[in-house]
Amino acid sequence: MSTEDLIALPPEERLALIAALWDSLSDEAPLPAAQAAELENRLQSFDQQRAAAVAWDTLKAELARRQT
Repeated sequence: MSTEDLIALPPEERLALIAALWDSLSDEAPLPAAQAAELENRLQSFDQQRAAAVAWDTLKAELARRQT
């Protein structure tokens, strides 16, 4: 398939292809140490502040209210 053929696929199929390609890289391309450390820091920060987290639906509704 050419790039043009891939771009012509419906959005759902393109997203599925992106996901499959991304997943195929996970074992082949480990994170550099700096990225792994940053990811760990972010996960720890999230775990420490989990109670303050806002659900996506709540945030989306709040943003919609602010736009009107």
